[in-house]
Amino acid sequence: MLIIPAIDLQNGDAVRLYQGDYNQKTIYSNNPVEIALGFQQMGAKYLHVVDLDGAKGGNTANIETIRKIRAAIDIPMQLGGGVRTAETVAMYLEMGINRVILGTIAVVNPDFVAEMIALHGAEKIVVGVDARGGKVSTGGWLADSTLDYLDFIDSLKNMGVQYIVVTDISKDGSLTSPNWEMYEQIFSQSGINFVVSGGVANEEHLIHAAAQGYYATIVGKAYYEGRVDLQKCIKELSHA
Repeated sequence: MLIIPAIDLQNGDAVRLYQGDYNQKTIYSNNPVEIALGFQQMGAKYLHVVDLDGAKGGNTANIETIRKIRAAIDIPMQLGGGVRTAETVAMYLEMGINRVILGTIAVVNPDFVAEMIALHGAEKIVVGVDARGGKVSTGGWLADSTLDYLDFIDSLKNMGVQYIVVTDISKDGSLTSPNWEMYEQIFSQSGINFVVSGGVANEEHLIHAAAQGYYATIVGKAYYEGRVDLQKCIKELSHA
């Protein structure tokens, strides 16, 4: 299993939100590049970056910080938040981002996902599935849809999507536990490569996800709050 450390960006700072609430945030560093380099030195084989301002406004608010992170590290990097046009996808890929995560646009315009896969390949296009109460959320988690998350995942798989990042918003930043029931449903019903995101609080959660055979797990707040020995977990649980 891949263990993927996360950096969430707002106003150029590395922050974490609580349950997607932009009014409940903690600033962990004003130097995200330094954090990214630290993750690489710990042995991380992938980095997850989210432009929170972009997710909320549908823009590329933190592009300069993202550009600096990409230039500083050698490991692969996936990026999400506000990616809603073909031009933005192409720009990030040309910048050296390895995988671009589509969120809101994948819900409101599924054809766009298929177009991006046809243009760039399924290896480079990831879809973020953000769920609350079993329904998919959009717009930086500020709006809920009536779309069932399992139905949505089935439709993504049918159009050729190979990688998704699945977040239970109620668990995100809570340091409680991932929604294991949700992930087990996805694992048993879809067979798609999914990334566990939200709720990881300790090393036991990472061990559990690895034992289940899940593709990857994102670690954010648990690392920033000192609850996970990231270097140890990467060494013991990660694969290339």
